[in-house]
Amino acid sequence: MKIAVIGTGYVGLVTGTCFAESGNDVICVDNNQEKLAKLKAGIVPIYEPGLETLFDRNISEERLTFTDNLAEAVDFAEVIFLALPTPPQEDGSADLKYVLGVSHEIGKLIKEYKVIVTKSTVPVGTGDKVEATIADNAQVDFDVVSNPEFLKEGFAVQDFMKPERIVVGANTERAEKAIKKLYSPFVRSGNPIIFMDRRSAEVTKYAANSFLATKISFMNEIANLCEVVGANVDNVRRGIGTDSRIGQRFLFPGVGYGGSCFPKDVSALYKTSQEHAYEFRILDAVMRVNDIQKGILVDKIISHFGEDLSGIRLAIWGLAFKPNTDDIREAPSLVIIKRLQEMGAKITAFDPEAIPSVKAYTDLEMDYVDNQYEALPGADALIIVTEWNEFRTPNFDKIKVKLKTPLIFDGRNVYDLDEMENRGFDYYSIGRKTVRAAQTISK
Repeated sequence: MKIAVIGTGYVGLVTGTCFAESGNDVICVDNNQEKLAKLKAGIVPIYEPGLETLFDRNISEERLTFTDNLAEAVDFAEVIFLALPTPPQEDGSADLKYVLGVSHEIGKLIKEYKVIVTKSTVPVGTGDKVEATIADNAQVDFDVVSNPEFLKEGFAVQDFMKPERIVVGANTERAEKAIKKLYSPFVRSGNPIIFMDRRSAEVTKYAANSFLATKISFMNEIANLCEVVGANVDNVRRGIGTDSRIGQRFLFPGVGYGGSCFPKDVSALYKTSQEHAYEFRILDAVMRVNDIQKGILVDKIISHFGEDLSGIRLAIWGLAFKPNTDDIREAPSLVIIKRLQEMGAKITAFDPEAIPSVKAYTDLEMDYVDNQYEALPGADALIIVTEWNEFRTPNFDKIKVKLKTPLIFDGRNVYDLDEMENRGFDYYSIGRKTVRAAQTISK
């Protein structure tokens, strides 16, 4: 099939590349000339494991192309995907100006039947707005479909090529038939394409992410309770995670969720409920818990050093909001670093992928290094914020020698308590006892 993808951000680029990989001809549209130049030169502007291989192959086989010409893409495509940003506004609602702006232009451009698919995460009722906006100018039949994405950063290619399910909100059989044909190669193993009405599909996306965010905030609350009562959250997590009704995923406590989806989607769903005079109490609590949790590691640092951190240098491992991505949107690391710097601390940071993003999109001033161990010399403590694989089994002897004192604040519970004690570290984690095995020096 012939496909156009409008927007080459994270979702758009993965969507376009993976559709091309299944044999479709795909043209991707973007008006950012700098990004467009990189794409045309064969440069992938985001870090996502497995994407570059597919990207290179489909460019070389001429199934994947890029343009800034919307009219060309609309004329070319049978199915047009809107993968445009929907950033949160000040009140928490999703900003639809990009989605509706492009819809307005599509209405003026279509000359024959098209299926227009909202891939962007949008509030309930957006499909109706897109349809009305296109209809204001269109002189031909068209259908608007909701097809929310469920891509995990770090596993997006795998999620797209082998989806657990595909959710499609379509209001006509003609649109259903087109989308079923497009996605049939991806569900050969029997995973379902779930067809429903458009509004239900729009709510499904928000409901999924909000539920997962709720699990994270709930587990962080359990972790905080464990510390107060003297329990170990690792044991609790294993005890409840083996219950098939609960499951083992999203039960790892830490310093809160971040990224491009959970914070924005929870906020947008909460705002939608307010607009319909419904008080969504659980989501209100989820957001408040997450805001507090981002400061939990800072509180532990204060308990050790005091509130005046002038003269203290801290090494930070991990800046991305999660491993296997360079995404720093709503990353807990940024909140933690800002608070520590406000109290006078000096920061040396390492992340395998996210340092360029921090430099480009924040005004945080700190020292950056190219190797995790280079962050340690002269540091009074090591702080772990993102659980990259290379942090899981480090050279503890090297850490101990390079740090001024053998002290670790672990926001992801990466290390075993007994091992930390045996190795002579002072070790603070989340929802577990504090190990005080070293000769520490408080400020």
